[in-house]
Amino acid sequence: MIILEEPYVSTFLQDTLDRLRVPVLRNAAIDILNVTPKLNYLSSEDFIRTYMENSSAISNEKTNEKTNEKSHEKSSVPPLYSSSENALEWISQNLQNLNGYDLQEKIQYFKDKFKFRQLMQSHFPDFHYAKVPLVELTDLDPTTMQFQFPIIVKPNIGFFSVGVYKVNTSADWKPIVEKIHQEMANLQDMFPTSVVDSAEFIIEDCIEGDEYAVDVYFDNHSQPVILNVMKHIFSSPEDTSDRLYITSKEIIESTHDRFQEILREIGKASGIQKFPMHIEFRMTPSQNESGNEGEIGIIEANAMRFAGLCVTDLAYFAYGTNNYEMFFKQEKPDWHTVLRGKEGKIYAMIVGTIPRELKLEDIESVDYQAFCDKLSNVMECREMDVHKFPLFTITFAEFDESTKDEMEWALKSDFHEFFHLKSNPTMD
Repeated sequence: MIILEEPYVSTFLQDTLDRLRVPVLRNAAIDILNVTPKLNYLSSEDFIRTYMENSSAISNEKTNEKTNEKSHEKSSVPPLYSSSENALEWISQNLQNLNGYDLQEKIQYFKDKFKFRQLMQSHFPDFHYAKVPLVELTDLDPTTMQFQFPIIVKPNIGFFSVGVYKVNTSADWKPIVEKIHQEMANLQDMFPTSVVDSAEFIIEDCIEGDEYAVDVYFDNHSQPVILNVMKHIFSSPEDTSDRLYITSKEIIESTHDRFQEILREIGKASGIQKFPMHIEFRMTPSQNESGNEGEIGIIEANAMRFAGLCVTDLAYFAYGTNNYEMFFKQEKPDWHTVLRGKEGKIYAMIVGTIPRELKLEDIESVDYQAFCDKLSNVMECREMDVHKFPLFTITFAEFDESTKDEMEWALKSDFHEFFHLKSNPTMD
């Protein structure tokens, strides 16, 4: 079962839903996004009833008096996926408690960053964090707390780097808090509180190292099934954009087992079942001389979905696997087979951002062919509505050692050359 929501649904996802006849909630987003009418649509009432009918009862938590250990009898909830966090509000209003399995509670473990930190406290005992109301940030002196700079401050409920700032020194605190207040005021009416809530912020240690994004689901026994691992590539230490993500045989093989270990702890602590997730890690480089493995920290976890804007489709272009299908069928990738013949290949997702100085209303057209001509092996170039998104494309491409310079160009270009502007631009 799936809930499609703004801002974007790929043709690949729609084709998958049509082929598998997955039940789809018939909501307002279907018309707004111009989703194909061929899907297996259900009204809100039918969707809720179908979900309930496919959920078996879950027993109350039991405690073994001899061992004092808690155990659960697993329910059989149907796989439920959302293409966007905008769907979480509908879920919270309609699918709160299903025969003892409280889906809303499970979602809040991850949507509420403070609750997630509490959930993982025993696994990361030295990680410091605190929750502070937005109205108290201005007068707060972080030097009186347990933190050491740099620190991260972000909305306790948020997404897509909205309101997220790195504070390098105590002198940076007040200027950054002023930016936070301004940003939150500008975004006040853009997102439901289930997606971004500016009332409370979380301050936490800054996690260093290379950044990885993992698409994973948890099966009926709360065990994780990793569907893809992507490395987030930045152009500089100051870069915070989502411009470039890559995946490869080397990335999968060097991270899979270590991420799997932490994900098992998440499943055990939360009891989530048939639950999709997009989770971001940082890993410090391995200490080869001492033989120690790099340390891993969790940036955040996103419930009920894989990589946003259907970026999870990268797995199909890289490995021929369909993350949606494997989730709905509760199947596992055979990585030994999947990675065969992938040596030396890098598969990338490129977000073509619009130059900041351009006003969206001044853009006449985009030369997508000229953009694709810059890359030797474009697997798919998705054209985005430049008057709706601050990006013009999500492009999937393949690289190898001989074309790494193209990947570097994609990471650092401002893409200005591909935009044709209207003859009478908007005046300030």
